[in-house]
Amino acid sequence: RWPSLLKYYSHTDGVSWLEEYKARHNAGLEAQRIVASFSKRFFSEHVPCDGFSDIETLGCPSHFFEDELMCILNMEGRKGLTWKYYAKKILYFLRQQNILKNLKEYLQRPTDRQSFLEGAVLIDQYCNPLSDICLKSVQAQVDDITDKVRKVLRTKNPRHPSLASKAGEVLIPEVELQRQVLDAMNCVLYEQLKYKGNELDYYNSLNSYIHQVLIRRTGIPISLSVLYLTIARQLGVKLEPVNFPSHFLLRWCQGKEGSTDIFDYTYIDAFGKGKQLTVKECEYLIGHHVTEEFYGVVTSKEVLQRMVGNLLNLGKRESTDQSYQLLRDSLDLYLAMYPDNVQHLMLQARLYFHLGIWPEKVLDILQHIQALDPSQHGAVGYLVQHTLEHIERRKEEVGPEVKHRSDEKHKEVCFSIGLIMKHKRYGYNCVIYGWDPACMMGHEWIRNMNVHSLPHGPHQPFYNVLVEDGSCRYAAQENLEYNSEPREIPHPDIGRYFSEFTGIHYLANTELEIRYPEDLELTRATVQKIYSSGKE
Repeated sequence: RWPSLLKYYSHTDGVSWLEEYKARHNAGLEAQRIVASFSKRFFSEHVPCDGFSDIETLGCPSHFFEDELMCILNMEGRKGLTWKYYAKKILYFLRQQNILKNLKEYLQRPTDRQSFLEGAVLIDQYCNPLSDICLKSVQAQVDDITDKVRKVLRTKNPRHPSLASKAGEVLIPEVELQRQVLDAMNCVLYEQLKYKGNELDYYNSLNSYIHQVLIRRTGIPISLSVLYLTIARQLGVKLEPVNFPSHFLLRWCQGKEGSTDIFDYTYIDAFGKGKQLTVKECEYLIGHHVTEEFYGVVTSKEVLQRMVGNLLNLGKRESTDQSYQLLRDSLDLYLAMYPDNVQHLMLQARLYFHLGIWPEKVLDILQHIQALDPSQHGAVGYLVQHTLEHIERRKEEVGPEVKHRSDEKHKEVCFSIGLIMKHKRYGYNCVIYGWDPACMMGHEWIRNMNVHSLPHGPHQPFYNVLVEDGSCRYAAQENLEYNSEPREIPHPDIGRYFSEFTGIHYLANTELEIRYPEDLELTRATVQKIYSSGKE
């Protein structure tokens, strides 16, 4: 019944299977209860930071609880969309909490026990908590590449020490033997497996995730360097990471081990097919001179800091839900490593404030910033004032606004909740999840969107729609038409509003139906009229 739990048991364990069954069954009931409660509690707002408090104090084994969430997510068919939506959010939270705990444990280890590969996997896991990423699997793929390198090395030098069974545990002292390893690595990685730097799509976040680097065989300098360094070390060659500006590099010692002379090292560009560079060539690479400090070796924590910094910058590049999520995840990671960094704490507070989420947490962050750096009182004071206003407004909010079709002011509204529509001008497919009898946006939005150029301007019904590209838009009635070929809209928030896709339209969930009580019957009648006549 629950095959994914097999990994938690050993054949030699003396297990009371009846007790295990009871525990898993009860965990399933608890998970279903919590998931079912989320829609009612959090439909009208983002799940607050204390919204997961009852999950943090679970009275059942967490792996059983997580397994039930996976069962919900893997339910077949187009039903249970709201359950799937909140199960996904809860699973996201649970896994991220666990990964953060693992990251903090990793950072507390001695530096010689902090594997660069494990650090990269932890970042990957945190940003992709619903993907099946584990260190064991990533390490197995790296080991496979290492074996291929050994095969090439064997044809060049059958007696090479890296071919010994315990190679990697002992470093190879001779530079020429090290060179043979690096040549074999370049042959396998860049000639046989066709790894390369992703110059065409450099600013894609997938380039930073180590499991994607292994799948797509492309990445940015730092992710390819982590892979390159790991393979080299497994073959007995000690390469070290160099936090070179604009382009992450590795260094390979040609002189006395531990030398502080930057000219005793050859620098390796894993992004540039393993090319070996001199100090002067490193400067040519970025187009300007740099001081000696930038050629120094960095710790695993500093490597992770740079990887997270790259993701932070990607999150800042666009104003989309996906970018905001990346920004939130990378800020969590950065502050797990540097919890008192005022700049990033302020960025986190501003981000939550901008998104209108977690105002109580914003106040906690601002209080922490003020204690760390009193000179920030101006910015802190401004955000505190507006956050308190946000909290007061939320307290004043009454129950959900209910929109009845029978109201005279709604008589011009032609379309209803759950219908699959097409935008006449832009051609995108979408589903309606809300409507207003006239445009309810401010003057600035109306001016920027050139609404007055429409024949009916802002004085016509406007619809909230979820678009197939993942965006949410506000569209004028005259710009929408029935979609002649209705299909599912792959939007991440679809389950927040709808419980099922019938194959032609969406069914509003309980919370949305409360707000638009007369739309369901109209949607069914419209669908029957439009699509049955089309078939005839």
